[in-house]
Amino acid sequence: MSTRNKFHHTSDLAVLSISYEKADAETRGRFAFFDEHIKSFVNQIHEQDYGDAFVVSTCNRTEIYATSKNYLHIAELYCNTVGVPLSEFLNYVNVLQREEALLHLFRVAAGLESQIIGDFEIVSQIKNAYHRFKTYKDFSNPYLERAINSSIQISKKIKNETGIGTGSASVSYAAVHYILTHSNHIPSKNILLLGVGEIGQNTIENLVKHIDQPKIKIANRSFEKAEKIADKYHIPQIDFDHFPKELQHTDVLIVATGAQKFIIDESNFPKNKDMLVIDLSIPNNVQKEIGKLENVTLIDVDQLSQKINETMHLRKKEIPKAEAIIKEMAKEFADWEKKRKLAPQINHFKNYLKRIEENEMHNIHKKFHYAKIEDMELSNNLIQKITNRFAKYITENPSRADEIAKLMDDILDIHKQETDEDHTNRN
Repeated sequence: MSTRNKFHHTSDLAVLSISYEKADAETRGRFAFFDEHIKSFVNQIHEQDYGDAFVVSTCNRTEIYATSKNYLHIAELYCNTVGVPLSEFLNYVNVLQREEALLHLFRVAAGLESQIIGDFEIVSQIKNAYHRFKTYKDFSNPYLERAINSSIQISKKIKNETGIGTGSASVSYAAVHYILTHSNHIPSKNILLLGVGEIGQNTIENLVKHIDQPKIKIANRSFEKAEKIADKYHIPQIDFDHFPKELQHTDVLIVATGAQKFIIDESNFPKNKDMLVIDLSIPNNVQKEIGKLENVTLIDVDQLSQKINETMHLRKKEIPKAEAIIKEMAKEFADWEKKRKLAPQINHFKNYLKRIEENEMHNIHKKFHYAKIEDMELSNNLIQKITNRFAKYITENPSRADEIAKLMDDILDIHKQETDEDHTNRN
C-alpha cells in the first residue's frame, strides 16, 4: 500500500506532550518548534513512511500529534529537528494513544489543560499549527481534519454554553492584569510591545480595552505586519532595529517575540532604568540576568499563571459542564469513525441494491417502454432507507459487521442470479 493511501486509513492517533506540568518555561523553551522546522520535519516523516503528524508549540506546551504507530520514530525525528537528545525528551514527555489522545486534544482545545483554565487562545493556535503543516502536503488526512474541526466546535460550544471563560484570563490578559495591579498612573506609562503575533495582538487588544488611552508603541521584525496592527489600533510603531534606543524611554516592556535566542539582554538593556519587563515568549526572549538589575521587575509566563490563579475558582465550578460537552462530542466523533471504517461495506451493500434496481428498471422499460419518475424516486428512497437500516445495524454491532455483510452479500447475490436467470428465460 502506498504512503498516500495509508494517510486516508490510519487513525492510530498518538500525542506526545511536553507541558508546564512537567517542564518549566526554560525547559519548554529547549523543545520549542518553529515554522522554519516544518518543511524538513514533514519531508522526513514522509520519506521514512512514518505516517502523518503535526506540531503545536505554544508558551505552555509543545505537542506532537501523529496518526501512526511509529510515534517514537517521529519523536526521534522531532528531536533531531529541534536539536535536543531523545533521552531528554523522554524525561518530560507524556504519551497518549487512540481514544485518550483524542480526548486530550479536545480537552486542550477546550482550555481545560491550560495553565490558566479556560484559555481559549489555544484552539486558534492548534488550528493555525495544523494549517501551517498542511501547506507542505498534497493530500489530506480525513481523521485529523475531523479531529481538528471537532476540537474547534467543542471550544466554541464550551465558550458559549458555560462560564469557564468568566473573567478572561489568557496569558495576554494575565500580562495586562499584572500591569493594572502593579503599576501606578498607568495612562502616563510608556509601554513598548515587541512582537505582534497572536499573543502580541491579544495583548494590545487587552491593553486598549482595560487602559484609558494607553501610550503604546509596537515593533516587529516584519514591518508590514506591524504596520497593519498599528493602523488597526491607531498606535505608533517603530523600526524593530531601533528598539534598544526606545528602551531608554520605556516604563513597561512586553516581549511577545518568537525568537530562538534572547532579544533582550545586558548588551541592549539600559542601565539604571526603572522598568517592568513581561516576557511572554517561549523560549524566554529576555535574559534572566535582566531581572537581577536594580529597579527592574522581570515576569515570565509561569509567574503570570501563578499570579492569576485566584480568578480560577469560578471557572473550576464550570469544568463538569465543559466535560459533559466533550463527552457528547467525543461520542459523535466515535460514531463517525465507526461509520468511516464500515463505509466500504455500506457502499458495497448499496451498490448491490442499485444493480438490482437497474435490472428491474430495465425490465420495466423493456415491457412498457418507459418508467414513471415517481416510481424511480420511490425506488431510490427505498434503497436509501434499506441502506440506512443496514448501516445502523452494523455500526451498532461492529463485531458482527463482517458476518452480516457476508450474509447480505450471499442473499443479494442469490437474488441477482435469480434475476439474471429470469431475464435469460424471458429472452
